[in-house]
Parts: sequence; structure tokens; C-alpha cells
Amino acid sequence: MTKEHLDHRGHDLLDDFEASEFRNSNLAYTVYRSGAGPAVIVMPEIPGITPPVADFARSVRDQGLTVYIPSLFGVPGKPRNPMYVVNSLTRACVAKEFAAFATDRTAPVTQWLRALAREAHSACGGPGVGTVGMCLTGGFALAMATDPTVIAPVASQPSLPLPVGSKRAVSTGLSSADAKTVARRATDDGLCAIGLRFTGDPLVPAKRFAALSELLGDAFTAVELDSSRGNPDKNSRIAHSVLTEDLSPEEGHGTRQAFNDVIEFLTSRLLIS
Repeated sequence: MTKEHLDHRGHDLLDDFEASEFRNSNLAYTVYRSGAGPAVIVMPEIPGITPPVADFARSVRDQGLTVYIPSLFGVPGKPRNPMYVVNSLTRACVAKEFAAFATDRTAPVTQWLRALAREAHSACGGPGVGTVGMCLTGGFALAMATDPTVIAPVASQPSLPLPVGSKRAVSTGLSSADAKTVARRATDDGLCAIGLRFTGDPLVPAKRFAALSELLGDAFTAVELDSSRGNPDKNSRIAHSVLTEDLSPEEGHGTRQAFNDVIEFLTSRLLIS
């Protein structure tokens, strides 16, 4: 255990999760698991499994679900700071598993994530698996839905491919084949997805959500939170992390409503008696 994994009192920040390694497709990552009931894969944002990411997972778990948090980058439990963000982002951008700048290509790490979803469904049962991606992992939630075990994908601030240039700005982060599979599932299987973004977030252009809406039609619910100057909720103009760092504790706030909508979406799809 590293010092970054501890709080100022020396307590393990993830002591209510069980850690194990999961291997598939020549990849191996540590996965943190907690709870009981159908599974939800919560994929961390940059820089990693920070305390707010773990707290979001706990909120999902407390609804009667099992959460799995794969540690795809960063130090599990380490709080966010500017240098940590830069270092983690730099490493993720050059990692071939994430294909940060590729268009018409699904990131290779999603093969591993789909295998994790199948493993989680086998272990936890229920009608299927939920997926929540954030930031660099945002689009992975939808890419995983090519696997029939995934029935409740949530793409929060999906930032890949990084929107450098007009072609990347409109890209959904899916290969053509995967996009067709997800669209077919929306038509034939009743697959639904939620996407969340702040309107001023340069990492998640409006064109990307428009492309997702065109791909999935009414099966895609776009939650777009106003972060323009003088917005009623007083969201920062550089707000990015809808479900974690930029989440307001106030009931009635737009981010809090979005958070509640995500929880309701997951429970309504997964907790079916």
C-alpha cells in the first residue's frame, strides 16, 4: 500500500472495497469491488480512482448493486491535484490501450472491459450490467454495449478521441462496426444510454453529442448542463466532471439532478424483480 492510498489519519481510502487482479486479452488491471446485487462497472476519470470517484461508486452500491472500479491509470485512492492530473493524462494519451487520438476506432482496452462485464454478470446475476464511464473512459461505457450483457451505459463527459480537429470533435469513439452494433441493439433490444456534459467543456464538443443522438435516436438521452457565463446554477466555465469534482451537494442543482437521473437509470434497468 502506498502513502497516496491513505488519508491524513492513515486510513485506507478504499478499505470498503475488495481488490483483485483481472486478466484478459493480454491486459491485467486491479479491480476494486464492493456491494451486492447486479453489477455496475464504474470507470474512473483522469487522474484515477480519486475519493470523489470512489464516493460515486459507493452511491451506486448503496442502491443494492455491486460496483466494480477498474484501476486503469493513476494511484487508487490518491486525491486529485494539478500535477497528478497532468502526469496521468500524459501517460494515458500515449498508451496504445486508450487510442486517445484515433477516429473510427474503439479503444483496445474496451475488449478487456467487455470481458470484465461478462465476468461481473456471471458473478452477480441480474438482467445485465451497467457501465459508467467518465472523461477518457466516458465513451467506453457505450463501446462496451456491443456485448449483450451491458444494458445500461452511462457516458459522462466522453472525451475520446481528444477533440483536436473537426473530425475528432464529431467522433463518437466507436469503430464503424461497433457503432452499427450499438445502434442495432438500440433498435432491436431496447438498449438505452445516457450522456452527460457541461455546455462549455472543450473536451466534449456539442457535435459529439449530436453524433451520438443521430446514431441512437431516442435511445440516447443527452444531459447538457449550462456552464456559460452567468448560468443560473453557477457552474464553473471550466466545469468538466459532472458526477464527481463538479457535482453540487445542493438538491435542485442541475448537477445533483443529473446525478439522481443516473442513479435512477441504473436502478430501473438493473433492479428488476
